[in-house]
Amino acid sequence: MESAHPFRQLPEADISRIAPWRLLPPLLAVILGLWGLERGAGMWRDESVTWQVAHRPLGGIWELLHGVDAVHGLYYLLMHGVFQVWDGGLWALRLPSVAATALAAAAVAAVAHRLAGERAALIAGCVYAVLPPVQMYAQEGRSYALVAAAVVWATYLMLRERWVAYTVVLLLGCWLHEFAVLALLAHAFTAWRSRGWRWSAGTVLALLLPLALVSARQAEQQLGWLGRPSWQDWAAYGVVGGAALLLARGAAKDLVRVALPLTLLPPGLLMVISLVHPWYVDRYVLYALAGPALLAGARLAAARGWWPWLLAGLLLVPFGIWSVWLRTPESRKDDVLAVAAAVRERARPGDAVVFMPARRREWLLSSPEVYASLRDVALDRSPAASHSLQGTELSPDRLRAALLASPRVIALLDPAGQPLDPYPREAAKRAVLAARFELCSLTGVHGARIAVYAHPGTCP
Repeated sequence: MESAHPFRQLPEADISRIAPWRLLPPLLAVILGLWGLERGAGMWRDESVTWQVAHRPLGGIWELLHGVDAVHGLYYLLMHGVFQVWDGGLWALRLPSVAATALAAAAVAAVAHRLAGERAALIAGCVYAVLPPVQMYAQEGRSYALVAAAVVWATYLMLRERWVAYTVVLLLGCWLHEFAVLALLAHAFTAWRSRGWRWSAGTVLALLLPLALVSARQAEQQLGWLGRPSWQDWAAYGVVGGAALLLARGAAKDLVRVALPLTLLPPGLLMVISLVHPWYVDRYVLYALAGPALLAGARLAAARGWWPWLLAGLLLVPFGIWSVWLRTPESRKDDVLAVAAAVRERARPGDAVVFMPARRREWLLSSPEVYASLRDVALDRSPAASHSLQGTELSPDRLRAALLASPRVIALLDPAGQPLDPYPREAAKRAVLAARFELCSLTGVHGARIAVYAHPGTCP
């Protein structure tokens, strides 16, 4: 038998009536998302992966997912559909994330409205929209904004005890990125007594299991680049968690029961797991930021006097500076379009190109006209032919021979100070270029270096 509804009902809890204010949080999210959406015509390497995978045929995407990136499979299929309808470059790549962030802001407002009233809803939805990490992923061609929208709407549906819809929406979020399943832990604090929730949670886990099994086999290749959470990660978690605990003091118990677990549990558990299996990246649990937004909205709505609003206004100054920086290419690890433009300036007909390490091939895969003008001498099988993200490379001996037969080589390198891959192919590239070629030029581009090598005595 279903338990009684666990939440205090506010007079305005029915949100079927659409009031004009309810448009403000999603509208603010759209405005912020469209502001500087092209980010100085920059695109970083993760977005490059989205671009090149989503442009493959459906059969090619399906074959890729058998070997790698199954966790992003549904998102790639979605973006494939977007590009089929409109191949609009950076706008087509990022607009789905803008729309998802608007939906997430509306969901935060809906949850706050359900638990704390209209004033809290308006503030909470707007707070979520202006949080710099939310703005960052609102302008990124990856799945994280979509996952956040799904999790927050699932939270609202949980409060309404709409269990079928809850199951569908949360499962959609989990298929977009399986770490959305950590939201179940937060929801358990609110709804574990409900038989409907327990059935929904079991259904989500059961239907997520096939994806989890496939991605577990891919985990080393997918997440092998990650290390354990850094002290900066723990500090950020402490700041956000501490702020949430302070905001929770004196807030309505119903709202605290929803917002505080959502803030603390998904990132906290993932960080603890990452001490053994390094899987933590903050964007994987972006949806947790809905919790502080809910608490801030409730506290500001109930504030008496001017000092809470003064503090909020002061926070907008660093948030504003941060927001401006987020709309520059330098806010990401690299800029694949800037790398491609620099290669185009330096390349000559017949030049060879080599990627050091091989996974940096993604720097040119999203600029096919530049990539096609060069000879990728290390490549054995292309990404499409090998059903992989960056293709497969020749054996070390064949790679050495291919490099030695090339009069001029453009090498794409990580920034100075990055650890060198110890693999035999990478060691062979470095050894041949150092021993048998002369370095003609070395140019830094954001997040990359471009080196031009030639046989001794032939540099211009």
